[in-house]
Amino acid sequence: MKLSHLDENNYPKMVDVGHKEASKRIARASGKIIVGKEAFEAVKKQKVKKGAVLETAVVAAIMGAKKTSELIPMCHNINLSKIKTFIEENEKEHSFKLIIELACEGKTGVEMEALTGVSIGLLTIYDMLKAIDKSMEISNIILEYKEGGKSGKFKRA
Repeated sequence: MKLSHLDENNYPKMVDVGHKEASKRIARASGKIIVGKEAFEAVKKQKVKKGAVLETAVVAAIMGAKKTSELIPMCHNINLSKIKTFIEENEKEHSFKLIIELACEGKTGVEMEALTGVSIGLLTIYDMLKAIDKSMEISNIILEYKEGGKSGKFKRA
């Protein structure tokens, strides 16, 4: 089987997408962080010494999505046309679910940008709360939806 990211000498390469037609690409990813009750309350009451946790996480998620090609070696640099984030709070579980939706008009998809944005956003929450709670847990980082390109639509059941 020929691997797409290796050349004829088995050296790593980035796939050539120059021949592909540009099309609208959309992706949505999410993940969550479970924190202790004290950390959750500190976020809710804006009492975290490092500042506005959720607002900073949103900015970090956007920055992470935009910088994906600098972090993941074989990712193409993509001109994103839309980045939208949401954070859902779960009081019962003391968790925050970060959701990001991305779009572009391009020759390759935006799934990695969505997943990277979620990861960076959640890591930012961890960083800002680690003085309060070192037992936080980041989990369930998933691609929820993607559209466009040769493989078409994907929607997680």
